[in-house]
Amino acid sequence: MNINEVLRISWEGIGKNKVRSLLTMLGIIIGVAAVIIMIAISAGTEATINDQITSLGSNLIFVSTSFTRMGPGKNSSTGLVYDDATAIADSISGVTGIVVEQDASETIKAGDVSLDSISISGVSPDFLTVRDLEVASGRFISEEDVANKKKVIVLGSTLAEELFGTTDPIGQSILVSNTRLTVVGVMAEKGTVGEVDYDSRAYISISLMLQKFARTPFSRITGDTIRMVFVQVDPKANMDNVILQIQILLAKRHNVSLDSGSFSITTQQDIIETQESTTAAFRSLLAWVAGVSLIVGGIGIMNIMLVSVTERTREIGLRQSVGATPNDIRGQFLTEALLMSLVGGLIGAAVGVGGSWLFGILSDMRTVIVPSSILLAFGSAAAVGAFFGFYPAKRPLNLTRSMHCGTNRMY
Repeated sequence: MNINEVLRISWEGIGKNKVRSLLTMLGIIIGVAAVIIMIAISAGTEATINDQITSLGSNLIFVSTSFTRMGPGKNSSTGLVYDDATAIADSISGVTGIVVEQDASETIKAGDVSLDSISISGVSPDFLTVRDLEVASGRFISEEDVANKKKVIVLGSTLAEELFGTTDPIGQSILVSNTRLTVVGVMAEKGTVGEVDYDSRAYISISLMLQKFARTPFSRITGDTIRMVFVQVDPKANMDNVILQIQILLAKRHNVSLDSGSFSITTQQDIIETQESTTAAFRSLLAWVAGVSLIVGGIGIMNIMLVSVTERTREIGLRQSVGATPNDIRGQFLTEALLMSLVGGLIGAAVGVGGSWLFGILSDMRTVIVPSSILLAFGSAAAVGAFFGFYPAKRPLNLTRSMHCGTNRMY
């Protein structure tokens, strides 16, 4: 019997009970769709995190204080101070930009408008270049502003609109806590990156921030402490060499050893690799959970094929009487199981792609359809059909042998 004849007979066998066949395929459809959708959600989450990290700028090193518990015999560190950033900019080769960022939450007043808990960032002039931001009107914080601790401020686009409406804010005076500042610029729209809404923030010079809003009782002794330094590295420079130079410089300045762990230095690639390993494990878990649906669907196919074999015992006997071989009978039922899996896989792939697209539109989560997930899910459906269809395909021969044996005993 040729393959076309096998396919025709198998398709007719499936078509005799359309509703039952569709319900049987439902497990495969759900399993394939679930695999595609879950992997799309995971890939979308990973892509979102990558975008958030890269949106901070390019070729960045993040230097921060490592909070370690100190005890007897251990060196202590005062943590990062503003002078450390200056030393890195002046002493380390391969560095093209330094950003010192210190945040505070203050009340801002402009005329009759008062806004509470507004994030104010004290930054250095390289902030625009390193963080890939733009000014829409006016100017940004300059070196002169930092050197002279000028009382000027740059507003995010949304914040400027909330304070001044349609009035041009450049040159206007606002009150930040008890300090009066002059607006010198408005930032271009950036939107929300991660959990930070850049359009609702304001920016002042880091020197003014440390003097007015982030001063501590110990600043006179230890220096102005900062939480993090963003270091932009020349693309032509060796990243590892720059990191080593920074480690040695900070160790000398704070009188600690290189292995004391007083400072944490990471790169964008380090963060990306860490989150990739996390999302990869999460994606694998989701795929295995979705794979359970495929297994359940395969069990459904095996169950319905066993029922079909029992119902079609007369057909099997007739086909054998007209010359069908055991391999022909086995191939027919195995083909029926495969056809149900493949058709279910095709429908499931269409549902999975459409569901991923629809989920990305209707929800806040980003989805990215991974082509390999479609092939994986469809291939898994075919494998499930072949595996769970093999046993039912052997049953017709056992049934016919039993029938022949019973007939012989009667005579």
